[in-house]
Amino acid sequence: MADAITTRAALLPAVGTRLRVVDLELDPPGPGEVRVRLHASGVCSDDLNAFDGSVEVPCPLVLGHEGAGVVEEVGEGIEALRVGDHVALSWAPYCGRCEECLRDLPHLCGTAWPKMLAGGLLDGTTRLRFGGATVHHYCFLSSFAERAVVPERSCVRIPKDVPFDVAALVGCAVASGVCAVWRTAGVRPGERVAVFGLGGTGLAAVVGAVAAGAADIVAVDSQEIRLERARELGATARVRWEGSPADVAAAVRDASGGGVDYAFEARGRPAAAEAALMSTRIRGAAVLCGIPRADATITLPALSIPRMERRVLGSIYGSARPDRDFPLILDLHRRGHLPLDRLISHRLPLAEADAAMDLVRSGDATRVILDLE
Repeated sequence: MADAITTRAALLPAVGTRLRVVDLELDPPGPGEVRVRLHASGVCSDDLNAFDGSVEVPCPLVLGHEGAGVVEEVGEGIEALRVGDHVALSWAPYCGRCEECLRDLPHLCGTAWPKMLAGGLLDGTTRLRFGGATVHHYCFLSSFAERAVVPERSCVRIPKDVPFDVAALVGCAVASGVCAVWRTAGVRPGERVAVFGLGGTGLAAVVGAVAAGAADIVAVDSQEIRLERARELGATARVRWEGSPADVAAAVRDASGGGVDYAFEARGRPAAAEAALMSTRIRGAAVLCGIPRADATITLPALSIPRMERRVLGSIYGSARPDRDFPLILDLHRRGHLPLDRLISHRLPLAEADAAMDLVRSGDATRVILDLE
């Protein structure tokens, strides 16, 4: 067996502590795994959920679930990837055999999902150590590092002229927002859209709606700077979150000429989910793609659902198939139809990973990239 190597990584020693940039031991890839030299990682609000304990994960831990880089080593049984391939990473590998995979729902794989936050790879074991002690993986990726061992099916080959920073973002926020519009909802040209919550996923939904040909795109947020970013990316109207969910929904209906066909809630806020449904017109749908707290509940106006044939659609990862949708999204970016690079507001080195988390927590950042070159 090949020897372990050393990799620089941002380590979370325990929930609620600060990140420490240290040298870790990284074991070679096992069967069905590859080692990737990472060049860029996104910093996502979902990383904050693990950082502050909103999501239970074992520590010590290396965070990060948006990454892109170059394949350095392949494990036993790897046929689709070769050393030197450029890849974008997906946190949703799939087995191809379970009921969900056979139903063409690989992003909901019944084999991978139960292991997602257990701290290991698909075989349940880890490849990281610090001072001889086990270090856990996050969402199979742990991209806050110069190198990572990941499942083969977390890797999507990309053209070598695609910038790594853009490719990294596609791995979570961009796919979650763009594909919620394209795949979960299936927005058609001329339809009306509202987006509630203008973080990375929400702004990706805005650019996805523009690319889909939506006639009206109403951006909703409590921060003026985020509303302005949405306007720059193609939103046709802006609504500041003020007052009750009913007040905000009424403002969206006014801004869209009577209500939208699809309202995307991208922050996981129950009040926003309620406003999203009430902002739709007859046979409209609220698409809930934000991740709420585990104990959150939503109260909806029940009569309006059958009376107006309103619908509520859940969306995780935008119902994306990474092997199909990552290349499509990146091709449209290269052709100027999806300005994904404009989502990036901050770039920091790995040494400032803790400051990057603070930026995401503050709400001042759209998307933060860790430069791992």
